[in-house]
Amino acid sequence: MERIFDVKYLISALPHVISGIPVSLSIAVVAFFFGTMLGFIGAMAKIYKIPVLRQITVAYVSFVRGTPLVAQIFLIYYGIPVILKIVNEKMGTNLNVSGIPAILFIFIAFSLNAGAYLTETIRSAILSVEKGQMEAAYSVGMTPTQTMLRIILPQALKLGLPNISNFFIGLLKDTSLAFVAAVPDIMGEAKIVAGRTSRFFEAYIDAAVIFWMICVAFELLIHVAENHTRRNEKGVVS
Repeated sequence: MERIFDVKYLISALPHVISGIPVSLSIAVVAFFFGTMLGFIGAMAKIYKIPVLRQITVAYVSFVRGTPLVAQIFLIYYGIPVILKIVNEKMGTNLNVSGIPAILFIFIAFSLNAGAYLTETIRSAILSVEKGQMEAAYSVGMTPTQTMLRIILPQALKLGLPNISNFFIGLLKDTSLAFVAAVPDIMGEAKIVAGRTSRFFEAYIDAAVIFWMICVAFELLIHVAENHTRRNEKGVVS
């Protein structure tokens, strides 16, 4: 008689699911890196009301925040090949559409998604810094660029670190959607190993526990980082 729940299979499937960790982490790190750059550009465009770029940023943020991530993944996954085919037809080029690795689509989709959310996070963090700090920097002869890099951004990072940290953990969990594009991340590996025996429940338990452990580890690192940024403040309890 087949077991309803197989503990031995849960344990035996664990190494296969663990093999997806590097892919999930790479997606989160790459998306966070490029998303931060996009977010900073978008925040500057909105704060300084840069013509055209501000309107593009507003539309971009609105679209990304108003549509589900899985839809954005599919738009990138199916949209880029269509665009490349059009370019091939119009320009007479021979770009290899089928040779694009699936994880590249995931990197693009997640980076664009992260950029939209980080635009607002970074913008609010920068605006949280007292305006007097900027005026004081100008009074001692600092340029706007020097003021931003030396005075505003360090303080904005300290103020925005909790929100940015929470976003990164959420981004890490969202990488579980990468498997819809056939990328062998943690969930993708769980689906593959479970498909051989139809033991999906056990495999997905493995995936859930792995995500949980990774998030706990990052939460501890973030806690240390937050205490480090507040080390000069009085009354900080670690």
